Amino acid sequence: MSVRVRRIYESPEPDDGVRVLVDRLWPRGVSKEDAHVDEWPKGLTPSTELRHWFHEGGSYEEFTRRYEAELDAPEAADLLDGLRKTARRRKITLLTASKTPAESHAGVLARLLDE
Repeated sequence: MSVRVRRIYESPEPDDGVRVLVDRLWPRGVSKEDAHVDEWPKGLTPSTELRHWFHEGGSYEEFTRRYEAELDAPEAADLLDGLRKTARRRKITLLTASKTPAESHAGVLARLLDE
């Protein structure tokens, strides 16, 4: 599988493949036209409570554990399976506004999709 993580603020590249926004909220300052987002599965994003906990100083390791537990919920599990199927056929670029994409929910999703 070919999955990578990029910031949504970076310009689209020809080899991005399917561009998937994995943030719950649309990023500030980015037009939908310029973003070239193909999918926006909001059900894969961390809960508001978990995001707040993490941004208030929670550890990345505990965040990862809690987020993976949230991804076991039926809707999220179905969406994750759908992305896995897409990733088997095409390159996927997960897009996030996070300043540190590798240490965010997008990094967790990329790892799970590559398994």
